[in-house]
Amino acid sequence: MLLRRDLLTGLAGLAALPLVGCGHAPASSPAGVATASAPLAEPGAVPPPAAPLPTLAPDDLAWINRLSFGVNGGTVRAYAQQGRQEWLQNQLAPPKSDGLPQALALRVAGMTIATRPVANLAWEMQERRRESESPGEPANRSQARRAWQQEMNRLEREAATRQFWRSLYSPHQLREQMVWFWGNHFSIHGNKRELRALVGDYEETALRPHALGRFQDLLVAASTHAAMLRYLDNDQNSAGRINENFARELMELHTLGVNGGYAQKDVQELARLLTGLGVASGEATPRLREHQMAQYRRQGLTEFNPARHDNGPVTILGVTSGGKGWDDIVAQLQRFAHHPSTARHLSRKIARFLMADEPPAAVVERMATAYLKADTAIAPMLQALFEAPEFAPSLGRKFKDPQRWVLSSLRLVHDDRLIVNPAPALTWLQRLGQAPWGRVTPDGYPMQASAWSGSGQLGTRFEIARAIGGGTNALFRAEEGGPVNVMVVPALVRLEQAPLVRQNVWPVLSAETRSALAEAGSPAPWNALLLSSPEFMRC
Repeated sequence: MLLRRDLLTGLAGLAALPLVGCGHAPASSPAGVATASAPLAEPGAVPPPAAPLPTLAPDDLAWINRLSFGVNGGTVRAYAQQGRQEWLQNQLAPPKSDGLPQALALRVAGMTIATRPVANLAWEMQERRRESESPGEPANRSQARRAWQQEMNRLEREAATRQFWRSLYSPHQLREQMVWFWGNHFSIHGNKRELRALVGDYEETALRPHALGRFQDLLVAASTHAAMLRYLDNDQNSAGRINENFARELMELHTLGVNGGYAQKDVQELARLLTGLGVASGEATPRLREHQMAQYRRQGLTEFNPARHDNGPVTILGVTSGGKGWDDIVAQLQRFAHHPSTARHLSRKIARFLMADEPPAAVVERMATAYLKADTAIAPMLQALFEAPEFAPSLGRKFKDPQRWVLSSLRLVHDDRLIVNPAPALTWLQRLGQAPWGRVTPDGYPMQASAWSGSGQLGTRFEIARAIGGGTNALFRAEEGGPVNVMVVPALVRLEQAPLVRQNVWPVLSAETRSALAEAGSPAPWNALLLSSPEFMRC
């Protein structure tokens, strides 16, 4: 209890702690014989021997910790082989594949969300919900309602599992961070209506392809996806029955920012422009007049219905348009993407995510300039951030949000071992207040340390650190009825003997943390204290 109290006291004062691990001389390694951790292998396969693990300089390790979901053996080896600049460029321009191990890639490929068109899936869920609400025996309705809820939960769990595996194992870590960032920027709440059946397709088709591409393409894809239109009620926005919800959030949160130079009149005009952009309720095309058919659009579940559209002229930020339906909407989204206020709003949010709670104004301006010069491309904006002289000194100082902390804990403890059951980790994220698609309001989860560094949060993290570090979880237990994972995985990992910790993590720990670890006495509390240490809470 004394060790826990001391660690939590140190964590509570984290913001005042000096930077440890950037350019400091290595400290002596902990006592003990090093044993290599088991590398990733497919179920039933004999794992190949791991290559010797390189030892990185503390500042190099800090780059990995910031631009990934945490250090692991594979990332250390790739960084050491490529060098910092080549590694950075490969992270900024990854291949299309997610790089998952074959065993996980096969499971992802067999998921319902990967094998069935989202439109058919959504319509089936709508029909099952209607059946559960139709007249009949109460017991039958209750059973149908439970079955519908269970299937909706299963589909959402598939999407969360796919996201978890990619974040944990993909070698393209910067892209995975940006996929998560954009999902938080264009935030939706999964428990609204049938969105649990849509979140997987939303991430896969609207966010992921453009995470490091052009923001104007990302904006169009996210803004016209059925999940966003459902969540922000634009499917209820039609001529004569204006709903301003999506229009307001589109300008305030997704593009220009709260002080982006728009007025309430612009919101009203944008809402008129967005009328008719909604979600198809079935395969049948609505009855339209002959002149309306030319403007009708259907993309998956998304539908633009000109019969519900206000076709009159609208003026938004001084630019007048109208009469072209879908094309006017796309053109307006592209104008928002190229607006200087959008450039600054996005740059500030990304710098807050990848650099500091209060990023320097000069860095934000350089990022915004790079973004506009590159036709809204995201990678050049990130390049400007990484090249900023203010960026490197920020490494090791940013407090991890729950997503980063849970994933980095698992990447450190289990390295490349294949976790077949993400359910415990998803439960931990829920307990820590950052469950996938769990934010009710459209502003997304906060990125500032103050949102995640309270005593209650830190106490919960310590409990989770004990579960991760002590092996008291079901991460390697295959789901009942699913494929059996026959890999032999130790229930308890001895981090104090792992080369990843001995060679790369130990040198960046403070004297206070090393002293606390020396008192741990056995592997389980040693692991928990390391994961709860002030240094590990930062990236």
